[in-house]
Amino acid sequence: MGYTYKAAGVDIDAGNQAVRLLKKHTQRTHRPGVLTEIGNFGGLFALSGQYREPVLVSGTDGVGTKLKIAFLMDKHDTIGQDAVAMCVNDLLVHGAEPLFFLDYLAVGKLVPERVAAIVGGIADGCQLAGCALIGGETAEMPGFYPDNEYDLAGFAVGVVERSKIIDGREVKPEDVVIGLPSTGLHSNGFSLARKILLEIAGFRPDTFLPELGKTLGEELLTPTRIYVKSLLNLVTRVPVKAMAHITGGGLPENLPRSLPEGLGVMLNKKAWTPQPVFTLLQQLGDLTEAELYRTFNMGIGFVCLVAKEHADQACAVLRENGEKPLIIGEVVTSDGVRLV
Repeated sequence: MGYTYKAAGVDIDAGNQAVRLLKKHTQRTHRPGVLTEIGNFGGLFALSGQYREPVLVSGTDGVGTKLKIAFLMDKHDTIGQDAVAMCVNDLLVHGAEPLFFLDYLAVGKLVPERVAAIVGGIADGCQLAGCALIGGETAEMPGFYPDNEYDLAGFAVGVVERSKIIDGREVKPEDVVIGLPSTGLHSNGFSLARKILLEIAGFRPDTFLPELGKTLGEELLTPTRIYVKSLLNLVTRVPVKAMAHITGGGLPENLPRSLPEGLGVMLNKKAWTPQPVFTLLQQLGDLTEAELYRTFNMGIGFVCLVAKEHADQACAVLRENGEKPLIIGEVVTSDGVRLV
């Protein structure tokens, strides 16, 4: 009979079944502009004529070692939202509306139902962001990944009118920093979090922790928040000068990326209360404040900067859109981020 691709570990039939299962998820993300169904060689998207000078904004990211928690729990239906969030929140920083998303999923052994669960989470994220899941790649790579593990990356493209690009150039001293709460760790800092919680403390994903009010696994797999719809509404009603997505590096590393040279931010730590998971990590890992704030988002997932006279209006608009905005600091004439 001879050797076969399937005997080598790659099951083409399973791949075809996975495509059939995930089509129902991609279909619910369709939006104006999508011209192709999933399964073609390329995803086609027609840019509408509503822009005078459209500028495309692109981004790519992964989920990091948060994937290890999904493997331990054998729960794969939320991790896709993290992949979407990490990409579309970055586009949002520049005022761009996400148009479409593509994923890359590499697996050791292709299990169609697991792939469908992962892509279902991606579709959930796309719906929250208002973008279409227009294509992707599922690669079965036996011997490269363990059978029950995989890697996931995302790619997003958005659009913004050239005259409305948000780039931080108009930021001035005394501008106000508005923070939007995260849902917890989001998708960064997991290498340190896993070291502390699973290795040092010896917790299991099914360990119930009273200080969290849930199991450790439930806390760690909470999806990253997607801020797109509320922030796109804000920028149409209030002059927003700069924004930042708070991911790896936390507030001290991400906020300065949105500021002109020579300006920094003074943050009031008493303006918000980080979720209990951060206190738990600090105590169990004996972490310094500097390490905490440079590794984790510390309860703030996204920030926007506005002139002082627009701060109240900006907070009101954000509350109308379901956010819980907090004024957490102001711009100062010094480099970096200072916590007081």
